[in-house]
Amino acid sequence: MKEYLIPTRDASAEFIERRSRFIGHIFHTETEEEALARLKQIREKHWDATHNVYAYIIEGGATRFSDDGEPGGTAGMPVLQVLQREGIYNVCCVVTRYFGGILLGAGGLVRAYAHSAKIGLDAAGRSMKRVWVNVYLPCPYSWYERIKLEISAFEGIIKNTDFGSDVSFDLLLPEAKVQPFLDRVFDQSAGTIEGLVGDSEYRAFPVETQK
Repeated sequence: MKEYLIPTRDASAEFIERRSRFIGHIFHTETEEEALARLKQIREKHWDATHNVYAYIIEGGATRFSDDGEPGGTAGMPVLQVLQREGIYNVCCVVTRYFGGILLGAGGLVRAYAHSAKIGLDAAGRSMKRVWVNVYLPCPYSWYERIKLEISAFEGIIKNTDFGSDVSFDLLLPEAKVQPFLDRVFDQSAGTIEGLVGDSEYRAFPVETQK
């Protein structure tokens, strides 16, 4: 099954550039119809805005963008390029602009719209949709910090940690990294730490990424 990033939540963020107000809205949309519905929602909410520029990418479906009256190539495309560079799918980004009376020029517009998309996306967060496997891993307290580093190195997510006679991790690992992780821990601990593999599921979980 394909692995890809999606927005964790719907969110918005804004900033002022030379008196123009830019608001970057991010929505998780599974279909083009959902993306168009979100666009309609923003247009109705910000009916008095100068522009409502948009871009959306549907995994396995449509990719669209619009400058909404801004000079060609200065608005919709920069927004779309941010989404593509970040590797985000099933996403709709609408950037609302209230003109502040000062022209920004083509370069200024490109930077402003790209920045709006980026801060909106950062506010929404990123989740990885992939096959995740549940792993139960007990270890001595002396190994607690080391195991946390190994989990992070293999892109794992700690769901829960139980502090009893030993430390027990309830974690999720990408399917392809389960066995390499278990082998690594087993080898590093000279065979004293072993994990128990549980169920797997194809879904999205929040992940940390470089911003």
